[in-house]
Amino acid sequence: MQWSCKTGYDPSMVSPLARRAALGACASVFVGALASACRPTPSPQDATDKPLAAEADAPAGLIAIAPDAALGDGQAKAAQNAIDAAPSADDDPMANHHNTREELLALFTIKDFTEEEKKRIQPDSFLRNTFGIDNPGRMSQGNKAIARHTISKATCLAGLKDIVIQTPEQRAKCGAENMVPVWIKGKEAWFCIDVFEFPNKACELPFVWTPPTLAKKVCELQGKRLCAQTEWNIACRGDPSGGDDQRYAYGNKVDIEICHTNLRHRTACNPRDAKSTFASCTTDTEPSGAFPKCRSRFGVFDQHGNVAEVMMRREGDQVVSQLKGSAWFYNELVREPDQPIPETTTNKSGAYPDHCNFDPRWHVEPIENAFHVNYHLGFRCCKSIP
Repeated sequence: MQWSCKTGYDPSMVSPLARRAALGACASVFVGALASACRPTPSPQDATDKPLAAEADAPAGLIAIAPDAALGDGQAKAAQNAIDAAPSADDDPMANHHNTREELLALFTIKDFTEEEKKRIQPDSFLRNTFGIDNPGRMSQGNKAIARHTISKATCLAGLKDIVIQTPEQRAKCGAENMVPVWIKGKEAWFCIDVFEFPNKACELPFVWTPPTLAKKVCELQGKRLCAQTEWNIACRGDPSGGDDQRYAYGNKVDIEICHTNLRHRTACNPRDAKSTFASCTTDTEPSGAFPKCRSRFGVFDQHGNVAEVMMRREGDQVVSQLKGSAWFYNELVREPDQPIPETTTNKSGAYPDHCNFDPRWHVEPIENAFHVNYHLGFRCCKSIP
């Protein structure tokens, strides 16, 4: 694999670029350097309590007890209480970061294929080569060893308990889970869009290291398609009740507290080669839907923040990749349209207005050969309504 640096594009999307000659094999990767204005946020306070030797192999919060130890009634009750009080995986933010290919693939399903279609499409082989956990040439939730997630799945689900993600009518209209129909005022709905970033599951972490070409294929295997920019824009700005468009999914004035946009880089990303990139570029996402107010009026979550997204755009007679949206570190890059750059924005040269209709031209490539990836780039799917 040969690596080189590519400059002259928006620093907010700086990251490795993988090109594979065949599925699962990177042929070359182009990388941009992080802007020097990226400043790390403080690390969490280090834990001061260290486990006793007898506790070293026990789950967090438990005391290891020898299997042949004789326990009195009081001791047995205390031990059972300790087990009952132990935190579940859903209470641990880092446990939500899946770290095997099998776990990643279990987060979504594909449509049924005939045996003849399977021979021609080979979906299983494609998925095995597309998803993985050990390098930037595979879709994943990022490098768990250096990631930091602070919101647990349980906390996220609790925040969504009073929100209707999808009505039975929407389910029937879209023919798929966690999708909502979208339309322009005065028109009938002609498409549905995923409510959450892929894998489109409430309170799961979004995927990153996403090449547009392969994201398109993943959507198609699910009986969907990669969203067009115009569709994404309407789902972001529109009002199903027929009201005026909004600048942002949540309103008309930027607010970096509403979505997962109020962080900065904790460490510098070193894109010298694939190994250094994966070892240093942190993916500090939170579960999809963990910011309940970060939702458009159509019901689509996280169109600002968490991860940027891949979509498609027509350019003349050609369909090309379109990257847009912001990630968790938008704090460094925030600005309003036609307004001076705020003093608090550290990356002045890369600052951009992350509104619904913002039309950046980052890494434009023909969609059939678009292999730009990075540690903060994901996607979501759309589906036409018959």
